[in-house]
Amino acid sequence: MGTAVSIELADDLPSPRLGELIDEVCRWLHEVDRRFSTYKPDSEVMRLRRGEITAADASDDLRHVLNACADLWRDTDGYFDAYAGGALDPSGYVKGWSVEVASARLAAAGSVNHYINAGGDIRMRGHHPDGGPWRVGIRHPWEADKLSWVLALTDGAIATSGTYERGDHIVNPRTGKPARGLRSVTVVGPDLSLADAYATAALAMGEPGLTWLAKMATDGYESACVTDDGRAFSSANLPAAV
Repeated sequence: MGTAVSIELADDLPSPRLGELIDEVCRWLHEVDRRFSTYKPDSEVMRLRRGEITAADASDDLRHVLNACADLWRDTDGYFDAYAGGALDPSGYVKGWSVEVASARLAAAGSVNHYINAGGDIRMRGHHPDGGPWRVGIRHPWEADKLSWVLALTDGAIATSGTYERGDHIVNPRTGKPARGLRSVTVVGPDLSLADAYATAALAMGEPGLTWLAKMATDGYESACVTDDGRAFSSANLPAAV
């Protein structure tokens, strides 16, 4: 998916079993990449783009992704748009969803203390190897060696969308131009699929995204944002480390 993935298991399981679990996660993520990539011409998404298959012919996973993207388009007033670039590109949902699925599979297989980080989209469960919560530093959007926040969670998801590393990769679908107003958006909540999509949508909204994110806190999704002019905002229950 064009990014690096790190996996940490903190369970008291035999080493061979831990290795098997990591292998299973990697196989799943590579499978997702093969099926949903917009760069591989034989992926399921690209075949759908070219009209070689229809949504009715698609796999259960692809139909789920298409339905989820449609729901998010409605829930974000069109700011999360899998067709923002013209052709179908569900990547803004797929990465978070694939990690959320990987975490659920790990938990079902007995790994109740783990941490998966896919390019800044993070899902953690249970406790850190030292026994406390998992701690995550949110990078300062201008100074790469500094942090804006440090968050502490035992079970939840963190997704960050910003313009400071990949440039103008998020488009405001209303204008068709690169998003402006917010430099960095971090969303924390129970489901990485939604946290990732919400961070993308809020960044696309620009500063009005701050008000929209405040409403999302009532659904359990806290946020921390930095504007293009350097102001910082965070929701009341953001799990910041003491």
